[in-house]
Amino acid sequence: MRNSKRRRPVGAPVLAAAAALATVLPFLAPPDAAASAPPARPRTSLDWQPCRSATAGAAQQCATLKVPLDYKDPGGRQIDLAVSRIPAKDPAARRGALLLIPGGPGNTGLDRPTTAKLSERLRAAYDIIGFDPRGVGHSSPVSCGLPYADLSVTTLRPWPAPDGSITGNIATARRLATACARNGGPVLRSISTANEARDIDRIRQALGERRLSGLGLSYGAYAGAVYAQLFPDRTAHWVLDSNGDPDPARVERGWAANAAVGAEDRFPDFAARAADPARADRLADRPEDVRPLFLDLAARLDRTPLPWPNANPAELNGNVLRQHLLASLYSDGRMDGLITLMRAARAKLDDPNAADLPAQPVPSSPDIETQQHTAAASVATLCNDVAWPRSPEAYARDVAADRVRHPLTAGMPVNIMPCSFWPSPPAEQPVRITSHGPSNVLLIQNRRDPATPLAGARAMRRAFGDRARMITVEAGGHGAYQGDDRTCGDARTTAFLLTGARPATDITCPGAAPSSHRDGPVRAAR
Repeated sequence: MRNSKRRRPVGAPVLAAAAALATVLPFLAPPDAAASAPPARPRTSLDWQPCRSATAGAAQQCATLKVPLDYKDPGGRQIDLAVSRIPAKDPAARRGALLLIPGGPGNTGLDRPTTAKLSERLRAAYDIIGFDPRGVGHSSPVSCGLPYADLSVTTLRPWPAPDGSITGNIATARRLATACARNGGPVLRSISTANEARDIDRIRQALGERRLSGLGLSYGAYAGAVYAQLFPDRTAHWVLDSNGDPDPARVERGWAANAAVGAEDRFPDFAARAADPARADRLADRPEDVRPLFLDLAARLDRTPLPWPNANPAELNGNVLRQHLLASLYSDGRMDGLITLMRAARAKLDDPNAADLPAQPVPSSPDIETQQHTAAASVATLCNDVAWPRSPEAYARDVAADRVRHPLTAGMPVNIMPCSFWPSPPAEQPVRITSHGPSNVLLIQNRRDPATPLAGARAMRRAFGDRARMITVEAGGHGAYQGDDRTCGDARTTAFLLTGARPATDITCPGAAPSSHRDGPVRAAR
């Protein structure tokens, strides 16, 4: 089934929504016998055309696939799913198709075949496949029609008032849920992780592949886990990078709460960097002094916000600083911007005549339309996947306790969300990840991940049982696979994708040198 008359998707900006030297040890498990001979290139039903995007490279091709709006009615209304590929650079050594599953939820992925940091050995052996999940980019995008102020990450995340009150968060959550119900339409109501897994299988079919290999990052790791559970015999070599707890009673709600743990796990890395004696702009002489300094500055900004033109919101208050902390913990390089911002804010609070605040150290999403799609798809996934408690009083109690337990995040991770006012319950129960299926899953995880902490990854590992092995990288930041085969974790991951060879047991790998860290996604994935 060719689709040459269908609308050709243009590429979409990838939200940079979104970090690992060691001698490579020999693998202890035998290679997958199925990987011994490169498969012939299958016939595809996709009409590949050049992508029209400034981000997409010349080798990247795009196509549009029709998928059911409702998989309970597969012959009913169809929606567009934008798909992309870069063909294997060495056709004679081609091993199949490697699907890149984007994070978020709500991130685009169409241009990931061009922009992703991948081993050149993978690019030689695989067709690299990307896609925009339904509801974002060029895949039947949705919008809740939110005003500009509500698109601020500090608003979308339920930061309590300086005194801990959540009254404003309740009103915001209700307003966002109402806007999404009014403006989102049937596509927004159809967004869920299970439907993303079903969409992925339609991509597999359209590619003509009997089995897919996959690399899922962050939320994409969870979507990949759900696919491996629903379609276990359609997976070849399956890598899940930066994993959350798949507990079906909580999933996204549990991930949000775990952000407090992730921030605590990662903060010592920031403190060491901010007190590095080699820095002329260090914040303190000792790492142990950085935490009280940060908490004091956030409290001062709670009382006396500073004007911050061209930002959203247009002021630097305590919660904006806390949000910048969370974003900066994604990679070592981002921390430098937070150090600069903190120095400038302290100087301005001490002396109103001091220099103005610097431009935002963490870039925002590239355009309002993309922000609308991301916000809508993100909220829809959170609320359509799992039921959330409805009682504001319960959230108020949780916030009060969490502010004491985890002051860096001030109770935000356990606060109320639009899901508490979502008009309809989830259409189906979350998928339970189990040990039933082929043993072809590899988890890779940084030990000090601020967005998907190690505790959640260990829960994913337990859920998969002997289907999975896990590589723990002794590093901080979000995103463990860097495409750098000089490192232990990356080399083992690349080798697994090429051969199916996994470590015989779970292993720990050294991290990369700090200078090799790259920036992670702009927005937190959980």
